[in-house]
Amino acid sequence: MAHSPGDDRRPALGDRALFPDLEAKAYLSHAAIAPASIGVQAAVARMLGVQARLGQGIFPEAEELRERVRAKLARLLGTGAENVALASGTSHALSHLALSFPWRSGDGLVLLQGEFPANVTPWRAAARLYGLEVHWLSLEGAEQDPDRLLGALEDRLERGARLVAVSAVQFQTGLCMPLAEMASLCHRYGAEIAVDAIQAAGVVPLETDAWGLDYVAGGAHKWLMGIEGAGYLVVRSERVRALQPVTAGWLSHERPIEFLLGGGELLDYERPLVDTPRVFEAGSGSVLGCAALEAGMDAILELGVGAIFAHVTRYLDELELGLEARGLVHGRARYAAGRSGILSLRLPASVGLSAVALGLRARGIACGTPDGWLRFAPHYPNACAEIPEVLAALDASLEDAS
Repeated sequence: MAHSPGDDRRPALGDRALFPDLEAKAYLSHAAIAPASIGVQAAVARMLGVQARLGQGIFPEAEELRERVRAKLARLLGTGAENVALASGTSHALSHLALSFPWRSGDGLVLLQGEFPANVTPWRAAARLYGLEVHWLSLEGAEQDPDRLLGALEDRLERGARLVAVSAVQFQTGLCMPLAEMASLCHRYGAEIAVDAIQAAGVVPLETDAWGLDYVAGGAHKWLMGIEGAGYLVVRSERVRALQPVTAGWLSHERPIEFLLGGGELLDYERPLVDTPRVFEAGSGSVLGCAALEAGMDAILELGVGAIFAHVTRYLDELELGLEARGLVHGRARYAAGRSGILSLRLPASVGLSAVALGLRARGIACGTPDGWLRFAPHYPNACAEIPEVLAALDASLEDAS
């Protein structure tokens, strides 16, 4: 893991020693943007220093960095490095995929109501461009019984669909989707599944290959503890050659930099495109974003996603008990498999959400407010010892806003 010179601090569950600059007393907004650890800051500063010294001489080290990042993403996501392409973020990755999928006019596309726009807008753009039929599924009741969602999905698949797009974890409520079961249903009916994993990767265990996920996309700046400007797209090996990469760029070709290496006049526009997901690495990506992503992942890999998920679950279990004791209504799943790193509340109609959130922030509790919910999202640095202070701040904020 990257650290400042002479710094021997290691990541530890419930320990924020790697975040000495963090102002919040309890940072519960990892579902939005993660704070930058000293390791992330050092990694970015180091790569910027390389560019300051060498200019274009940064290229070989940047390429090695990208190779390492692909390999580490593959470990976290349960796939092979050859299946991973780097992107600038989730929207970038899903836009590449949505426009390059081998659509036929009239194909059915299944979307879920309540999804974050990053997993809706690219697909709707493809629907307009290719003449697709968009079908919407409701998540009503899925937090109590996943079979309701699976039954509705199977009914839709029986009537025809080419692809299902779903978030691994819903950004509003934290509901974790039954991805393996959804993928199995999709394949049974000849459909494919694309997963937006940004609210899962780094905190919830994911097994891309074992679960049969065809496509997985995400970004660095939430649970992977990186910064904005880096992300990924995973394409299952059996699916790559069917794609039609209409968004390819200069780095999408075989031997893309050969003509720049002084070996003669080698510029050739007819060079084939690579038949791997790296065809979508169309142009120069953010080296600093990659450096930050690697440093963030190093901490997560050192701790283990399973251990992080267990730690976060303990935190949210205790927080949930405190919320329920206050009669507050939350959207956390009633069954363990539906839980993630997010716990969200619906406040009474008489209480202003914005006022409560501002009150919490003024008291040192960082939280989110997605679409009418009050969202708490801890990660590995959060300690259960924070919870009494979080609940006390919530009590005071509710009283002020009432």
